[in-house]
Amino acid sequence: METVGKVTLNYQYYSGNDAYSDGSIEDELLDIVKNHTKEEYDTIIKEKKSWPILYHLSDIRENILNWFPFEKDASVLEIGAGCGAISGVLARSVGCVTAVDLSKRRSLINAYKNAECDNLSIIVGDFNVISAKLEEKYDYITLIGVLEYAGCYIQDANAADLFLQRIKSLLKPEGKIIIAIENRLGMKYFAGCAEDHVGRMFEGIEGYPNTKGIRTYSKKEISTLLSNNGFSESKFYYPYPDYKLPNVIFSDERLPQKGELKNNLRNYDTHRLMLFDEQRAFDSILDAGLFDEFSNSFLIVASGK
Repeated sequence: METVGKVTLNYQYYSGNDAYSDGSIEDELLDIVKNHTKEEYDTIIKEKKSWPILYHLSDIRENILNWFPFEKDASVLEIGAGCGAISGVLARSVGCVTAVDLSKRRSLINAYKNAECDNLSIIVGDFNVISAKLEEKYDYITLIGVLEYAGCYIQDANAADLFLQRIKSLLKPEGKIIIAIENRLGMKYFAGCAEDHVGRMFEGIEGYPNTKGIRTYSKKEISTLLSNNGFSESKFYYPYPDYKLPNVIFSDERLPQKGELKNNLRNYDTHRLMLFDEQRAFDSILDAGLFDEFSNSFLIVASGK
């Protein structure tokens, strides 16, 4: 057990090996969150011009859930909390947050970044081990950029199904899961962006012929996956440009209008092609009523009701 500020870290299930890491940049991130205030992060991001520093420290990350109407006394299990980009907004929104992550170093970054949160506890270790020991049931379980990795940590052809079934067992009867994930048929991938996780052009569009373990889904595919595992109700939202650094969250009640989708050229961590004008293509898709199928990312709130 360790305490950083008001945050507690539980190492009972830690294997001693950080199985998921961005490498040495995490040492720099840890130094930043130890020695700088959050008010200084924007200046550091501009100076460093580093994708990992932008990704882990930008407050734009919080836009994915800072609007969500959580109940103030709710309990949240955050799976794959990483460096804590979402942990802080969750802790400010609900009564109690239990974060789980494989990496001790990432969990320390999370703890220092959100040291003022007295309702945040972090368990370090493999969720597949930890989940069997958890006795509490939760109002919400979040999977922000996590579901796509199910096949990396569950060695089974039906890894995503087994993962979702395990998660469902930890929900209260009225509980909900919140998933943020890329759409494998997102417009940006047709237009020339590499698949986010493996860095290959068109890999997701073609159905991941060269990839094992990692997998994103189309809207139909993820709807079926959720339904097949007891999540009979799913509400879709559409983060734009994507869920990682969203500027706006659309819904089926408020879809984008023609001319609104102008911010399409960002690709921070790798080179991309520019095969066509994405704004014009999006306008064409909007005319056809197909935006929900080609949104770059999904935010999904699902329950078993």
